[in-house]
Amino acid sequence: MQEEFDIIVIGSGLGGLECGVMLSREGMGVCIVEQAAVPGGCLQSFRRRGHSIDTGMHYVGSMQQGGIMRRYFDYFGIGDSLEIRPLDEAFDIVSPGGAGEFAYMHGYDEFRRHLTSLFPREAAGIARYCDKIREIGDSIGVEVHRSGRLSSGGVKYLGASAAEFIGECVADPLLRSVLAGTNPLYGGVRESSPLYHHAMINHSNIEGACRFAGGTQHIADALAARIREHGGTILTGCRASALHTEGRRITGVELADGRILRAKSVISAIHPAATFGLIGPTPVLRRAFRDRMADMPGTYGLFSVYLLLRPQSFPYINRNLYYYAEGGDVWDTLFDTEAMRPKMVLFSAQPPCADPAWSEVVTLMAPIATDIWSAWSGSAPGRRPEAYTALKTAVAEHLTDFVCERLPGLRAAIEQTYAATPLTYRHYTGIPHGAAYGLQKDCRNVMATCIPVRTKFENLLLTGQNLTVHGAIGVTLSAAATCAELLGTEYLAKKIGDA
Repeated sequence: MQEEFDIIVIGSGLGGLECGVMLSREGMGVCIVEQAAVPGGCLQSFRRRGHSIDTGMHYVGSMQQGGIMRRYFDYFGIGDSLEIRPLDEAFDIVSPGGAGEFAYMHGYDEFRRHLTSLFPREAAGIARYCDKIREIGDSIGVEVHRSGRLSSGGVKYLGASAAEFIGECVADPLLRSVLAGTNPLYGGVRESSPLYHHAMINHSNIEGACRFAGGTQHIADALAARIREHGGTILTGCRASALHTEGRRITGVELADGRILRAKSVISAIHPAATFGLIGPTPVLRRAFRDRMADMPGTYGLFSVYLLLRPQSFPYINRNLYYYAEGGDVWDTLFDTEAMRPKMVLFSAQPPCADPAWSEVVTLMAPIATDIWSAWSGSAPGRRPEAYTALKTAVAEHLTDFVCERLPGLRAAIEQTYAATPLTYRHYTGIPHGAAYGLQKDCRNVMATCIPVRTKFENLLLTGQNLTVHGAIGVTLSAAATCAELLGTEYLAKKIGDA
């Protein structure tokens, strides 16, 4: 096997695969090293009783023609091969406990019109909110890319608070809850979540939210196929065990089986703490730096319940439902393990493969603390102790009860239930403790919580959700920023913008 490359990418989640596609299609010899049996990270799908079940990506925005995510997928060469299912005009429904249901509409005109019809006294504030969200979202739009930039400066809003901005725009407490109601998409925390994250996620969904039919694994498979078509190599079942260094350069990537791969540059798409943990003693990395990387807090985790439904027993719902507990705070979302009570649950159905009118697989997701699972962090899937299984089963039952109370007919349709804890996510992503969105960003201390692409080593770059923004859009932008260090920002941005 070839053991020298232009680029070695460690990790084959969305960011790692995107880096592999960008660099290989631009003529570089790329090798991706992945410890799992198949590439994809949280794009992976698993099968149960004949159904393909998605692990992490349940819907994504900016997928309409002219949207920036669609433009990236077109540049990767996979846009036409994806099975895209646009969500309804009312794509998200936020239900603050006991206060009704409020729709997020596709398109800013409809989004603004609908909320203004419900909160007419807040018309000016709703307009201000929409204008700012659009301004931030447009800072990474297609026209910005065509001008030779990946961003036109929206990152300055990493230092602004999402909750405070919403509060400045509108006074009605209920409307504030509605506008903040999708915060679990970015690991929302009232005190620290940046306006930039809130805006990027919501803008992309308002532009054009969709689901992927046939399982998100086909996105990973399509990206992997493009890498191979461009002459790239993907090594699965191969764990990077060490990074060899000489001065300020990485000289080799050692695999667990003892092989050493060499490349001009290395990109790490895994957690920064795990990346620097691969590097032995060196004066380049001081103890204080290693300790800071290891101690940086992660976001909360997600607990997922996968419901397999009986054929033609429950209608397919082509939107996402955000249910909050009665009397609760939409920023206070973590499952209460003392009272065994959910504070919020997101309902999202996978596009059916058979009859489009009927649901086949439904996912329920709830934010949950990662530390409650730490006692079992040394165990492996399929070999967890009884106490872990008991807690997992109890949480799954409470989440299911919570949603079934709000959706009559769902319980009778359930044929089989499966569940995943933060430790399950850790198995797929390698993120410490199974944090759902990697490192927690803090608008009050941006420099300490946002990780740069470049490292202290001349030829070691980072990518992925730990850098700047969570989610598919954030990971994709981070991948482009990483590759721009090797290809040039103006060149790459224009290639993507004109794809």
